[in-house]
Amino acid sequence: MNPSSNLFLVGPMGAGKTTVGKRVAEGLGMHFFDLDHEIETRSGAEIGLIFELEGEAGFRKRETDLLDELTAGRDLVLSTGGGAVLAAANRRCLRERGFVVYLETTVDQQLRRLAHDRKRPLLAAPDRRERLLSLAREREGFYREVADLVIGSGYGSGSSSAAARRLLDELRQHWTRETDSGQAA
Repeated sequence: MNPSSNLFLVGPMGAGKTTVGKRVAEGLGMHFFDLDHEIETRSGAEIGLIFELEGEAGFRKRETDLLDELTAGRDLVLSTGGGAVLAAANRRCLRERGFVVYLETTVDQQLRRLAHDRKRPLLAAPDRRERLLSLAREREGFYREVADLVIGSGYGSGSSSAAARRLLDELRQHWTRETDSGQAA
């Protein structure tokens, strides 16, 4: 067990980190943040525009800065972007400041869930399947490196409510949540 007051969700785009994360945060009485959404809110620009104007390097800098700020808080559930694990500093923040859950998914599941998504810059490729496979090869090891708990790809085969219930059940078995006093909740 990794006692912590924070819960961080990692995994590829379309894994359900935001949808399930919101429900889990509600079930635990914790604050929920979506890292990509927070970047957009604070910058006043959509991620696609940030990529266009600043490139991926500019976006990743914003991501690292905000991840450092948010993970320093307490009692939060944070859904990270799929590429947040690429930077060593981000992986260190995640490992040291929270309990990390890797939500696995298959490329087929991603393709179904992201079929109508036209906003993700890294998904703008002629062959989406090949792009997702390439991203998976690049990132899979990093997801596993930071994870305290891996939830298999079948976790989200039902509704998001069912997936959140399953994750909450797993968390009860594997995570000791610290309170403000440093005690286990």
